[in-house]
Amino acid sequence: MAESKLHVILLKHTPNPEEVIAQAAKLCYSPASVDELKTQVKNKDYTNLIMKLIDMGHLSPVEHVTFTFGVEGISRACSHQIVRHRLASYSQQSQRYVSQQAKKTGGFSFIIPPSIEKIGKKQWFTEKMDTIQKWYDEIAEALEKNGESASEDARFLLPNATETKIIVTMNARELLHFFRVRCCNRAQWEIRIMATEMLRLVKHVSPNIFKNAGPGCVDDICPEGKMTCGKIEEVRNKFINLS
Repeated sequence: MAESKLHVILLKHTPNPEEVIAQAAKLCYSPASVDELKTQVKNKDYTNLIMKLIDMGHLSPVEHVTFTFGVEGISRACSHQIVRHRLASYSQQSQRYVSQQAKKTGGFSFIIPPSIEKIGKKQWFTEKMDTIQKWYDEIAEALEKNGESASEDARFLLPNATETKIIVTMNARELLHFFRVRCCNRAQWEIRIMATEMLRLVKHVSPNIFKNAGPGCVDDICPEGKMTCGKIEEVRNKFINLS
Protein backbone atom coordinates (compact mmCIF):
# COMPACT_ATOMS: atom_id res chain seq x y z
CA MET A 1 0.00 0.00 0.00
CA ALA A 2 1.44 3.36 -0.99
CA GLU A 3 0.68 7.02 -1.51
CA SER A 4 -0.12 7.82 -5.17
CA LYS A 5 0.85 10.77 -7.32
CA LEU A 6 -1.25 12.41 -10.02
CA HIS A 7 -0.30 11.54 -13.58
CA VAL A 8 -2.20 12.76 -16.65
CA ILE A 9 -1.44 11.98 -20.28
CA LEU A 10 -3.22 12.89 -23.51
CA LEU A 11 -3.79 9.49 -25.09
CA LYS A 12 -5.43 10.56 -28.33
CA HIS A 13 -7.23 13.43 -30.01
CA THR A 14 -8.99 14.24 -33.28
CA PRO A 15 -6.30 14.68 -35.95
CA ASN A 16 -5.95 18.30 -37.14
CA PRO A 17 -8.61 19.45 -34.67
CA GLU A 18 -8.69 23.07 -35.73
CA GLU A 19 -9.09 22.10 -39.37
CA VAL A 20 -12.10 19.94 -38.48
CA ILE A 21 -13.67 22.84 -36.59
CA ALA A 22 -13.07 25.16 -39.54
CA GLN A 23 -14.79 22.70 -41.90
CA ALA A 24 -17.81 22.44 -39.61
CA ALA A 25 -18.02 26.20 -39.14
CA LYS A 26 -17.77 27.03 -42.84
CA LEU A 27 -20.40 24.44 -43.70
CA CYS A 28 -22.90 26.43 -41.61
CA TYR A 29 -22.46 29.52 -43.77
CA SER A 30 -21.45 28.23 -47.19
CA PRO A 31 -23.34 26.65 -50.11
CA ALA A 32 -20.19 24.70 -51.03
CA SER A 33 -20.14 20.90 -51.00
CA VAL A 34 -18.30 19.06 -48.24
CA ASP A 35 -15.55 18.13 -50.72
CA GLU A 36 -15.11 21.77 -51.66
CA LEU A 37 -15.06 22.83 -48.03
CA LYS A 38 -12.36 20.28 -47.25
CA THR A 39 -10.18 21.75 -49.98
CA GLN A 40 -10.90 25.33 -48.94
CA VAL A 41 -9.78 24.93 -45.34
CA LYS A 42 -6.90 22.52 -45.77
CA ASN A 43 -3.55 23.89 -44.55
CA LYS A 44 -5.01 27.31 -43.77
CA ASP A 45 -4.62 29.54 -40.71
CA TYR A 46 -7.78 29.08 -38.61
CA THR A 47 -6.86 31.43 -35.78
CA ASN A 48 -9.27 34.26 -36.61
CA LEU A 49 -12.12 31.91 -37.46
CA ILE A 50 -11.85 29.95 -34.22
CA MET A 51 -11.50 33.09 -32.13
CA LYS A 52 -14.60 34.49 -33.82
CA LEU A 53 -16.59 31.32 -33.13
CA ILE A 54 -15.67 31.35 -29.45
CA ASP A 55 -16.34 35.07 -29.08
CA MET A 56 -19.76 34.62 -30.72
CA GLY A 57 -20.56 31.63 -28.56
CA HIS A 58 -21.09 29.56 -31.71
CA LEU A 59 -19.61 26.40 -30.24
CA SER A 60 -21.40 23.57 -32.05
CA PRO A 61 -18.48 23.26 -34.54
CA VAL A 62 -16.13 22.81 -31.58
CA GLU A 63 -18.02 19.68 -30.52
CA HIS A 64 -16.65 17.73 -33.48
CA VAL A 65 -13.22 17.54 -31.85
CA THR A 66 -12.50 15.11 -29.01
CA PHE A 67 -9.64 14.50 -26.60
CA THR A 68 -8.94 11.34 -24.61
CA PHE A 69 -6.94 11.45 -21.38
CA GLY A 70 -5.47 8.77 -19.18
CA VAL A 71 -5.49 9.77 -15.51
CA GLU A 72 -4.04 7.94 -12.55
CA GLY A 73 -3.13 8.87 -9.01
CA ILE A 74 -6.48 10.45 -8.18
CA SER A 75 -8.84 9.53 -5.38
CA ARG A 76 -12.29 8.06 -5.66
CA ALA A 77 -13.49 11.35 -4.18
CA CYS A 78 -12.06 13.09 -7.23
CA SER A 79 -13.38 10.60 -9.79
CA HIS A 80 -16.90 11.02 -8.39
CA GLN A 81 -16.64 14.71 -9.24
CA ILE A 82 -15.32 14.04 -12.75
CA VAL A 83 -18.19 11.77 -13.76
CA ARG A 84 -20.70 14.49 -12.94
CA HIS A 85 -19.68 15.97 -16.28
CA ARG A 86 -22.17 14.03 -18.35
CA LEU A 87 -21.14 14.94 -21.91
CA ALA A 88 -18.14 12.67 -21.71
CA SER A 89 -17.13 9.01 -21.82
CA TYR A 90 -15.42 7.24 -18.94
CA SER A 91 -13.69 3.94 -18.26
CA GLN A 92 -12.61 3.45 -14.64
CA GLN A 93 -10.59 0.77 -12.94
CA SER A 94 -12.98 -1.63 -11.23
CA GLN A 95 -12.74 -2.32 -7.51
CA ARG A 96 -14.94 -5.35 -8.10
CA TYR A 97 -12.54 -7.13 -10.45
CA VAL A 98 -9.23 -5.64 -9.33
CA SER A 99 -8.33 -6.98 -5.90
CA GLN A 100 -6.85 -4.60 -3.32
CA GLN A 101 -5.51 -7.39 -1.09
CA ALA A 102 -2.00 -6.79 0.22
CA LYS A 103 -0.85 -10.36 -0.43
CA LYS A 104 -1.98 -10.22 -4.07
CA THR A 105 -1.41 -6.66 -5.23
CA GLY A 106 0.46 -4.93 -2.44
CA GLY A 107 -2.77 -3.40 -1.20
CA PHE A 108 -4.64 -0.28 -2.18
CA SER A 109 -2.83 2.96 -2.97
CA PHE A 110 -4.28 6.15 -1.58
CA ILE A 111 -4.23 9.92 -1.83
CA ILE A 112 -3.21 12.13 1.10
CA PRO A 113 -4.75 15.62 0.96
CA PRO A 114 -2.15 18.41 1.31
CA SER A 115 -4.11 19.81 4.26
CA ILE A 116 -3.47 16.57 6.18
CA GLU A 117 0.27 16.99 5.68
CA LYS A 118 0.06 20.69 6.50
CA ILE A 119 -1.31 19.99 9.97
CA GLY A 120 1.29 17.28 10.60
CA LYS A 121 -1.10 14.35 10.37
CA LYS A 122 0.44 12.43 7.44
CA GLN A 123 1.69 9.55 9.59
CA TRP A 124 -1.62 9.43 11.45
CA PHE A 125 -3.50 9.29 8.14
CA THR A 126 -1.23 6.55 6.78
CA GLU A 127 -1.75 4.48 9.91
CA LYS A 128 -5.52 4.69 9.41
CA MET A 129 -5.10 3.50 5.81
CA ASP A 130 -3.01 0.59 7.12
CA THR A 131 -5.84 -0.31 9.48
CA ILE A 132 -8.39 -0.24 6.66
CA GLN A 133 -6.06 -2.47 4.62
CA LYS A 134 -6.04 -5.02 7.44
CA TRP A 135 -9.84 -4.92 7.63
CA TYR A 136 -10.06 -5.33 3.86
CA ASP A 137 -7.69 -8.31 3.85
CA GLU A 138 -9.53 -9.92 6.76
CA ILE A 139 -12.97 -9.76 5.17
CA ALA A 140 -11.65 -10.65 1.72
CA GLU A 141 -10.06 -13.84 3.07
CA ALA A 142 -13.27 -14.74 4.95
CA LEU A 143 -15.33 -14.22 1.78
CA GLU A 144 -12.93 -16.36 -0.27
CA LYS A 145 -13.12 -19.20 2.24
CA ASN A 146 -16.88 -19.11 1.95
CA GLY A 147 -16.75 -19.28 -1.83
CA GLU A 148 -17.80 -15.66 -2.29
CA SER A 149 -16.28 -12.99 -4.53
CA ALA A 150 -13.77 -11.29 -2.25
CA SER A 151 -13.27 -8.04 -4.16
CA GLU A 152 -16.96 -7.47 -4.85
CA ASP A 153 -18.02 -6.96 -1.23
CA ALA A 154 -14.71 -6.26 0.51
CA ARG A 155 -14.52 -3.01 -1.49
CA PHE A 156 -17.31 -1.59 0.70
CA LEU A 157 -14.59 -0.96 3.29
CA LEU A 158 -12.39 1.12 0.99
CA PRO A 159 -12.31 4.89 1.65
CA ASN A 160 -12.71 7.82 -0.71
CA ALA A 161 -8.93 8.23 -0.44
CA THR A 162 -8.43 5.02 -2.46
CA GLU A 163 -6.47 5.72 -5.64
CA THR A 164 -8.18 5.06 -8.95
CA LYS A 165 -7.39 5.22 -12.65
CA ILE A 166 -9.71 6.55 -15.31
CA ILE A 167 -9.81 7.25 -19.03
CA VAL A 168 -11.81 10.32 -19.99
CA THR A 169 -12.98 11.45 -23.42
CA MET A 170 -14.57 14.87 -23.89
CA ASN A 171 -15.32 17.01 -26.87
CA ALA A 172 -13.67 20.42 -26.97
CA ARG A 173 -16.84 22.31 -26.07
CA GLU A 174 -17.35 20.24 -22.94
CA LEU A 175 -13.67 20.64 -22.10
CA LEU A 176 -14.02 24.42 -22.23
CA HIS A 177 -16.88 24.14 -19.73
CA PHE A 178 -14.94 21.64 -17.62
CA PHE A 179 -11.96 24.00 -17.41
CA ARG A 180 -14.25 26.94 -16.62
CA VAL A 181 -15.60 25.32 -13.46
CA ARG A 182 -12.81 22.94 -12.42
CA CYS A 183 -9.76 25.20 -12.88
CA CYS A 184 -11.35 27.77 -10.57
CA ASN A 185 -9.67 28.37 -7.21
CA ARG A 186 -12.95 27.42 -5.57
CA ALA A 187 -12.91 23.95 -7.14
CA GLN A 188 -11.74 21.10 -4.92
CA TRP A 189 -7.93 21.04 -4.93
CA GLU A 190 -7.47 17.60 -6.53
CA ILE A 191 -9.76 18.05 -9.52
CA ARG A 192 -8.38 21.58 -9.96
CA ILE A 193 -4.83 20.28 -10.30
CA MET A 194 -5.98 17.55 -12.67
CA ALA A 195 -8.01 19.95 -14.83
CA THR A 196 -5.12 22.41 -15.03
CA GLU A 197 -2.80 19.65 -16.25
CA MET A 198 -5.38 18.56 -18.84
CA LEU A 199 -5.60 22.16 -20.07
CA ARG A 200 -1.83 22.41 -20.33
CA LEU A 201 -1.76 19.30 -22.52
CA VAL A 202 -4.52 20.38 -24.92
CA LYS A 203 -3.07 23.87 -25.31
CA HIS A 204 -0.08 22.31 -27.05
CA VAL A 205 -2.35 20.54 -29.53
CA SER A 206 -4.97 23.25 -30.11
CA PRO A 207 -3.66 26.62 -28.95
CA ASN A 208 -6.44 28.58 -30.63
CA ILE A 209 -9.35 26.57 -29.21
CA PHE A 210 -7.97 26.81 -25.69
CA LYS A 211 -6.27 30.21 -25.88
CA ASN A 212 -8.54 31.78 -23.26
CA ALA A 213 -9.56 28.56 -21.53
CA GLY A 214 -9.47 28.24 -17.79
CA PRO A 215 -11.67 29.44 -14.94
CA GLY A 216 -14.50 31.83 -15.74
CA CYS A 217 -12.53 34.90 -14.66
CA VAL A 218 -9.84 34.47 -17.33
CA ASP A 219 -11.81 36.40 -19.95
CA ASP A 220 -14.75 37.72 -17.94
CA ILE A 221 -15.74 38.87 -14.47
CA CYS A 222 -15.53 36.28 -11.71
CA PRO A 223 -18.69 34.14 -11.86
CA GLU A 224 -18.46 33.25 -8.18
CA GLY A 225 -19.86 36.58 -7.01
CA LYS A 226 -19.50 37.01 -3.25
CA MET A 227 -17.68 33.67 -3.09
CA THR A 228 -14.79 34.94 -5.22
CA CYS A 229 -11.25 34.02 -4.18
CA GLY A 230 -10.22 37.66 -4.71
CA LYS A 231 -7.17 36.70 -6.78
CA ILE A 232 -8.45 37.45 -10.28
CA GLU A 233 -5.24 39.02 -11.66
CA GLU A 234 -3.10 36.20 -10.27
CA VAL A 235 -5.43 33.58 -11.76
CA ARG A 236 -5.58 35.33 -15.14
CA ASN A 237 -1.80 35.53 -15.37
CA LYS A 238 -1.46 31.89 -14.45
CA PHE A 239 -3.76 30.59 -17.17
CA ILE A 240 -2.87 33.06 -19.90
CA ASN A 241 0.77 32.01 -19.47
CA LEU A 242 0.07 28.29 -18.92
CA SER A 243 2.38 26.20 -21.09
